[in-house]
Amino acid sequence: MFGYVVPLRGELKVWELDAYQAAYCGLCHTLGRRYGFLPRLLLSYDFAFLAMLLSTESIRPVTQRRRCIACPIKGKQVCRESLSLDIAADESVILTYWKLMDGVADASFWKGLPSRLLVLLLRPSYHRAAKWRPDFDSQTAACLEELRFLEKERSGSLDRTADTFARILRAAAPSTGTSDRDRAVGQLLYHVGRWIYLTDAWDDLAEDRSRGTYNPVAARWPDGPEGHREELRTTLRHSLNLAVSACHLTDFGPWSGIVLNILCLGLPMVEESVFRGEWRKRKKGTNGRMSYERSV
Repeated sequence: MFGYVVPLRGELKVWELDAYQAAYCGLCHTLGRRYGFLPRLLLSYDFAFLAMLLSTESIRPVTQRRRCIACPIKGKQVCRESLSLDIAADESVILTYWKLMDGVADASFWKGLPSRLLVLLLRPSYHRAAKWRPDFDSQTAACLEELRFLEKERSGSLDRTADTFARILRAAAPSTGTSDRDRAVGQLLYHVGRWIYLTDAWDDLAEDRSRGTYNPVAARWPDGPEGHREELRTTLRHSLNLAVSACHLTDFGPWSGIVLNILCLGLPMVEESVFRGEWRKRKKGTNGRMSYERSV
């Protein structure tokens, strides 16, 4: 959805890199199987990461070679169907739908026209996903409504706004009946969600200023956020440290090395790129697709 949750590929083992790509391709095929072609355009490594966190596999993932529109001849290794991929696919549809609805509510009729069209196209898939994941659907809708209220009152509290978004990601992990694991995964997702929201706010700072739209970082420091970048980065590092601590409280089986790579290397790399002003340039320079990520 946001495109920030990626690994530092050069530090992955060969089999981990293959498994990571297979999870991404597996999510693409799952979106196609459950919803058809259009929702496959929502494909993101952010939700592939979610599928890894929700997986209960204790051995290396079993893959199979499958063809697709991106690789119609040779095909690619793909993770086989699983509950974790189903959940990640369903929740990616739900979150995207509500983010589009949020955009429609905030924009004028003409500026919101593209989002209105996408909402109409995505609505049948959304209704199906909401039927399968009603708890996540209701939590997402409630949190985005709360976030919209905070934006309208131009809230200067980073904690309130970031917490509201982080609760959406925490809700993305349904209960497994194992309280210790549920608590650890929930806390990990919460702090990653908080990091995503604040990183995205800094990334959008210049664009929001030019449009005159609300930005939580600008609202927090009206005298100029640039003079407070280290204060914000301290907050981001604190969130990542808490996410790593939560990661160590449970076992992610064959995905453990990839998850730790993302938390300890990938996200700090992305953060550094965002604060240097290089992240958007890299995405634009490759037509929105980087060598390691595809972003919605």
